[in-house]
Amino acid sequence: MPEIILQDVTKMYGKTAAVDHLNLVIPDHSFITLLGPSGCGKTTTLRMIAGLETPTSGKITIGGRVVYSSADGIDVPPEQRDVGFLFQNYALWPHMTVYENITFGLENLKWPAEKRQARAAQLMKMLKIEEYGDRYPSELSGGQQQRVAIARTLATGPKTLFMDEPLSNLDAKLRMEMRTELKRLHLETDSTFVYVTHDQLEAMTLSTKICLIKKGLLQQYAPPLEVYNAPANTFVADFIGSPNINLLPVKVQEVQKDVAVLALAGGTVKFTAKEALPLEAGQEVILGIRPENVALDETGELTAKVYSTLPSGMETVVRLELEGMRLTEVVFGSVDFQVNEEVKLKIKSDKNLLFAGDEEGKCLARGQVY
Repeated sequence: MPEIILQDVTKMYGKTAAVDHLNLVIPDHSFITLLGPSGCGKTTTLRMIAGLETPTSGKITIGGRVVYSSADGIDVPPEQRDVGFLFQNYALWPHMTVYENITFGLENLKWPAEKRQARAAQLMKMLKIEEYGDRYPSELSGGQQQRVAIARTLATGPKTLFMDEPLSNLDAKLRMEMRTELKRLHLETDSTFVYVTHDQLEAMTLSTKICLIKKGLLQQYAPPLEVYNAPANTFVADFIGSPNINLLPVKVQEVQKDVAVLALAGGTVKFTAKEALPLEAGQEVILGIRPENVALDETGELTAKVYSTLPSGMETVVRLELEGMRLTEVVFGSVDFQVNEEVKLKIKSDKNLLFAGDEEGKCLARGQVY
């Protein structure tokens, strides 16, 4: 399988940079998700690697072979890059059966009929669509159509499979099922998957690494749990996680090496890190607390009012008012609360985060609040 390398890749539309000097290494056999809000440049990045979009500048290498270089005037066409592309709308031929859709590319490559039949049977068995070989796309459900589209893409044995929001047309239950199937398929095919989505849950559950992009600029490129627990900045912290992280503006009152006293909600809390804090008294920073790390505790020193509750059976998402600030908490179990009820809070984790208070919002430290 090929390693994909993007070096200083830029795509300009007039004076707007859709992708801005992107450097990225996609390892063999990995499942990489390009994640970010609409218009951030993730689909443009995918299409540039596939050859469907021409970069303005930079260099792209697939498996040691340069497929694009602005400096050397190289631009290898898509069909010669040995990649498969799965589109959002599946793009199945409506007048062809499932079998004919899957073998269409193989016919163009002049595969013998026996080999085409064997390859189609193998893929249909892998994707659990053996009984649909004679049906037409209009006779299939959305999930079945997606499996056919995947089978057709895999038929020619591409070394890399590109997917552009392939689950966005499915309902919630089917999306969950197809996430499971895609993760299993990645292991079975031993291929490199590059996947575009704006759904952070998909990125967290599927990826070996997440590439998070904002306005064409790479924000963080790391394994999902690292992105969740050690976000590079406030944008990453806020984008990853459901419910969203609590980002509370606080002011540094005092700093002693690895301990900072922070003004919060009319009182103070202490933030303790494992190393010296790069802070100074009077500095305005952002305290980041994940909802699952906020605990109801009668011994807690913070008092809040219940603003709203969203019980779902397994857990309840509680929105709280704390001295004019809104705070989100997750309480596990089948529980509910009364609106305007007063509760005591305690921060129970050592995975809380401090971010710079400026526009960049860089993560400064990770530690415990008490």
